[in-house]
Amino acid sequence: MTKSRMIPTLLLALGMALPAAAQVKDYKQIKFPPLHPMSIPEPKRITLSNGMQVMLLEDHELPTIEVLARIRTGSRLVSADRAGLAEVFGDVLRTGGTKTMAGDQMDDFLEARGARIESGLDETSGQAEAWCLKQDFPDVLKVVADMLRNPIFAEEKMMVAKSQVGAGIARRNDNPQGIMFREFAKVVYGPDSPYARVPEFATLGSVTRDDLVAFHKKYYQPNRIILGVVGDFDSKDMEAKLKAAFGDWPKGPEMKDEPAPYRTAAKPGVYYVQKDDMTQSDIIMGHLGIQRNNPDYFAVAVMNEAFGGSFAARLFSNVRSKKGLAYAVRGAVDANYDYPGTFNVWMTTKTETTAAGIDALMEEITALVSSPPTDEEVQRAKESILNSFVFNFDSEEKVLGQQMVYAYFGYPADFLTRYRDNIEKVTTADVARVAKKYVHKDQLAILVVGPPKGQDRPLTSFGSVVPVDITIPKPKPPAGAASKKSAP
Repeated sequence: MTKSRMIPTLLLALGMALPAAAQVKDYKQIKFPPLHPMSIPEPKRITLSNGMQVMLLEDHELPTIEVLARIRTGSRLVSADRAGLAEVFGDVLRTGGTKTMAGDQMDDFLEARGARIESGLDETSGQAEAWCLKQDFPDVLKVVADMLRNPIFAEEKMMVAKSQVGAGIARRNDNPQGIMFREFAKVVYGPDSPYARVPEFATLGSVTRDDLVAFHKKYYQPNRIILGVVGDFDSKDMEAKLKAAFGDWPKGPEMKDEPAPYRTAAKPGVYYVQKDDMTQSDIIMGHLGIQRNNPDYFAVAVMNEAFGGSFAARLFSNVRSKKGLAYAVRGAVDANYDYPGTFNVWMTTKTETTAAGIDALMEEITALVSSPPTDEEVQRAKESILNSFVFNFDSEEKVLGQQMVYAYFGYPADFLTRYRDNIEKVTTADVARVAKKYVHKDQLAILVVGPPKGQDRPLTSFGSVVPVDITIPKPKPPAGAASKKSAP
């Protein structure tokens, strides 16, 4: 063999040998380089003279601009006799038109430009969002400002929205998991708490256009709004545009919202929703959780991942894979921003394994405290969280949205930046400590949705059972309907 032919052959042999030399016998022996330092862009922050907070984040990758608004309000501020107002308001703010443009005209305006404007209202805030091409932004911004400042809540659009909410009420018992989470919230927070309240036909029927107008006048004020803009623009120019659109909006009165009430402790016991058109049981158990500003939040996050956050977690491995009891299973001490989440462990299982499923969940809850996650489990949980952490800020839109949420709830602007450092600091001892501190088997409220026929053991074997009535109260007939019916 010539020298020229030997060299390629030798290189080929070496190339085939190198991977073998680098192979490991166990995946645990694989060494990974340290994670790259984070670089999270910081939005420019401005406060207009009327108190509106503004955040600007330039992103010149595409010729588009997105506007996000978060308004200091929420369904928790709606009175119980008007439950359903939030759902109607969030829809009709957009569809009901303004003093200068009807809702249908707005639809045509946006469709011609391939743009969108949306609005909504959840438990803790109001939202509005707009997206458009850069060239259309001046015109779209005028419409967004008009919608936020001058909605008219057209009566016919309000009736459409009420009809849609009413259809949701009529169908709310079709989904067993929907029933489970809804009724569990009532058990934990209390049936009268805004965090568990649901609209009924009667309360929805009480909502009038005047209610929507009054709600807007009270809460949609510039000093209650955080406005964010992200996209292809110059910040100085954008600041001028926003001042022109919102700067002459008079500042609203300063007021402190009343806190929404909730139970400080759930009532332990067994609660049962009988639903005979099922061949399985949906089971949930738990009690009150924590807030995100709790110093233990990061240790709890690691505990959650080890306990029920992935296919490698205890609940999935033990209850679903080894025992074959669950179609779906999950558990965590959840945290909200300004009120406690819930500690909840839930599963879906066959009717014939209802009691066995409850036993299995109780066993895992007990073990979480008595035999907390090991060093290996904690390390795997931390790696899972840290390796997926980048997806929290993989776009400027996500970064801006996060910053707006932190500002809205009074969290430090670097909360996201500190998240990874705090997760890395969590120890096995920390996880054991928070498991003992925030998981209480003796405080569990257990709720089951499913048929009684075919259960492997009666629910009374877990204690006295409280029946839960999910009957939907029928809507009242329109005034004068009875007299019309009796007329000849």
